[in-house]
Amino acid sequence: MIKAEIITIGDEILYGQITDTNTQWISAELDKIGIRTVRKSSVGDTEESILSIFEEATKRANVILVTGGLGPTKDDITKKTFCKFFNTQMAVHPQALEDLKAFFQKRGREVTGLNLGQAELPLNAEYIHNKLGTAPGMWFEQNETVYISMPGVPYEMKGLMSDLILPKLQTFFKTPVIFHKIIRTVGIGESLLAEKIEDWEDALPSHIRLAYLPSMGSVKMRLTGFGSDMAVLEQEIDTEIQKVMPIIEEFVYALGEVELEEAVGKMLKARNLTVSTAESCTGGYLAHQFTKIAGSSAYYYGSIISYDNSVKINQLGVKEETLRDFGAVSEETVIQMAQNVRQLLHTDIGLATSGIAGPDGGTPEKPVGTIWIALATAEQTITQKLQLGGFREQNIHSTSINILNLLRKVLK
Repeated sequence: MIKAEIITIGDEILYGQITDTNTQWISAELDKIGIRTVRKSSVGDTEESILSIFEEATKRANVILVTGGLGPTKDDITKKTFCKFFNTQMAVHPQALEDLKAFFQKRGREVTGLNLGQAELPLNAEYIHNKLGTAPGMWFEQNETVYISMPGVPYEMKGLMSDLILPKLQTFFKTPVIFHKIIRTVGIGESLLAEKIEDWEDALPSHIRLAYLPSMGSVKMRLTGFGSDMAVLEQEIDTEIQKVMPIIEEFVYALGEVELEEAVGKMLKARNLTVSTAESCTGGYLAHQFTKIAGSSAYYYGSIISYDNSVKINQLGVKEETLRDFGAVSEETVIQMAQNVRQLLHTDIGLATSGIAGPDGGTPEKPVGTIWIALATAEQTITQKLQLGGFREQNIHSTSINILNLLRKVLK
């Protein structure tokens, strides 16, 4: 296994002034060519910090990728620090200087002042041309370890990686094949899921690993296989999925890169069914889950956001006595909301949400996080009471996940 460490350099990252998107992208691209990222680090613009992380990374990784600190100003010290690390000196690189001049000439400018310094590289560096900017990339080799320095500007870094660095790494190392496949589940927590599949997980071949990736309301199971033949790995992982499916099939909504709302949309489309929503506590968030999927107009008709009781009465037709006797957050109310929106918008299915999202508005009888959801068809109406937490955004999101899962189970 070829191991990589990614290092970002810059005080602005540590201070939170810039969001680091580079490391996620780099590690994903490395994974595609069979190089496993084992550590991601960020350090400030000090020689001591950079040298220290270089020393540590050398002990952990075969490939060390560094972004940032290659600009023309005094606080950009990456090249000088590489010189100290490798005990070498800086010198003008002829090709780097020629490319730098061409870059400025194309824009009707001359290379002057600090920018001339960007053509200086450590003597042991292999120059990597940056077509999109003035900061060159650098490739170093020492004791079978590769060190790669790239600009921190994301589009410049991605250009270097895609065009030059990734192909070069594939020829430099004999990289293994890595294959991932994700099983997506909903309606079951991580610990209970792990208990259900414990025997299957323990029996996995040593070259196939399982990772649990929980998020709010759902858990992804990522199977990763390591080997030398992609076709063989795919077949082996498919075989393992067939073994585990009978245990967890009721919770599985998709394989691969498919979100719950997309999976539900495909089911609606395949069955030629339409759906509408009546939302109170989710305030349109459920509608957004449907409409963010391209082509959702084939099955999703619209929503009535009845946040106030007057809208529930006047637009949705919820009875005043229902609201008076049971309250807006009640089974009786969401039943009428789901049934009525289905009829008003002429859809096969009506969905409804009403609850106390928080952080205020709760009572001892109905604390924050008390939510009622309903699903109505021409034949039946199904309700469910949720007792969620105290965080507004989480309650809204979890409510949408729960009602989408209810719809999934009914369609299934």
